[in-house]
Amino acid sequence: MERLQKVIAHAGIASRRNAEQLIVEGKVTVNGKTVKELGVKVSGNDRVEVNGVPLEKEVPVYLLLYKPRGVISAAQDDKGRKIVTDFFPEIKERIYPVGRLDYDTSGLILLTNDGEFANVLMHPRYEIDKTYVAKVKGIPPKGILRTMEKGIKLEDGMTAPAKAKLLSLDKKKNTSIVELTIHEGKNHQVRRMFEAMGHPVLKLKRETYAFLDLRGLSTGDSRELSPHEVKQLRALAETGKIGF
Repeated sequence: MERLQKVIAHAGIASRRNAEQLIVEGKVTVNGKTVKELGVKVSGNDRVEVNGVPLEKEVPVYLLLYKPRGVISAAQDDKGRKIVTDFFPEIKERIYPVGRLDYDTSGLILLTNDGEFANVLMHPRYEIDKTYVAKVKGIPPKGILRTMEKGIKLEDGMTAPAKAKLLSLDKKKNTSIVELTIHEGKNHQVRRMFEAMGHPVLKLKRETYAFLDLRGLSTGDSRELSPHEVKQLRALAETGKIGF
């Protein structure tokens, strides 16, 4: 027996949080009866419908994509722009990105049809490190990098402690390559942090997500996560430690 919202999330219909909202709004029925209370448990023999459509549990899909620049981190786009799911025409399940990368940012992004998995990874209280490499205008001194590490004030609040490292600099072009590791997901956060410090981002790439990286992949390439990697991500999000 599993909680109804978890079953809906596993079916790829919505995240667990959104599944709970569907239940509360009376859009879910179990064996023909509307369920509005959270906590109800169902088995594989129960008939679950969402908005009148029977639930068919999909096989969980977990994917890693090296997103190119100029691609939208969404499952659909009303402007007809290229989206991350376009890189998986062979996938029949309804996949969507875990979090987002800006249109002009390249790098590692995960996609899945497991709503619960996505919700756990994106929940604010779970501190999953994400490392970015930015080419910025100017050469930030150590003092600025230390300030970014301690946290800086943006219009939507203070940023959490981070890790910053100057990788290289070009005095002639007056540019630098800086590595920044954060665990938050504020909108355009990395770009805004550098902008606030007077060093606008010229180019940005997400190199790692937790222990995952882009080794062996070129822009636009992808691979499936192994069952062990999925298990490790769950353990890392829920306990802060990688499970083995």
